[in-house]
Amino acid sequence: MERSRDRLILTLAILGGTGREGGGLAYRWARAGYHVVIGSRSADKAERAAAEVNARLEQPTVQGLPNPEAAANCDIAVLTVPYAAHRSTLEGLRQVLQGKILIDVCVPIDPQDPTRVMVPPDGSASQEAQAILGAAVRVVAAFQNVSHRHLRDDGPVPCDVLVCGDDQEAKSQVLRLVAAAGLAGWDAGGLRNAVAVEGLSPILLGINRRHKVKSAGIRITGEQQPA
Repeated sequence: MERSRDRLILTLAILGGTGREGGGLAYRWARAGYHVVIGSRSADKAERAAAEVNARLEQPTVQGLPNPEAAANCDIAVLTVPYAAHRSTLEGLRQVLQGKILIDVCVPIDPQDPTRVMVPPDGSASQEAQAILGAAVRVVAAFQNVSHRHLRDDGPVPCDVLVCGDDQEAKSQVLRLVAAAGLAGWDAGGLRNAVAVEGLSPILLGINRRHKVKSAGIRITGEQQPA
């Protein structure tokens, strides 16, 4: 972590970040001034993904590294792997993630029907991550309901982000990252609530399919009361 003038510059590692969601987040955070590392099981894939993001930036700053090196050299890790690789990735990175914040973007998807909600034995992928990593890692669930198409565009994103976690300071940091990515974030309560947030993604996929919608998302409505 470095200090530049009056603010801290965090290093963000997007683990399994070679997919479309990881690339979109990497682009938005790098554009906002964060140090971003894209991690992958393959160093070559990580470097290619970083090069694709850098090609869109005025100053190419994104780096590609194998997952263990990316996780070891970050302040905050972001997990964007498919659910099938969720447990094995976390088990392999457990030691290097100790003491850090992990943003879990993973959504359990039913392989037979991706529009049907699937609830893992631990309740949610994020609770599963917390159980695997232990109490020294502060797991926060976020970004499950935002399409990669929105993240990879340059304009504002027409949907909100629900953020769940049991550590308030970690949630506050993640909410700042949501804002840096150009989205509105909402504190959605403890990590247990991630089961509802993750479950919205298959519902949104079903809406896309049934109603011929592209990139359905969610928006929180209502009138905020004065503090």
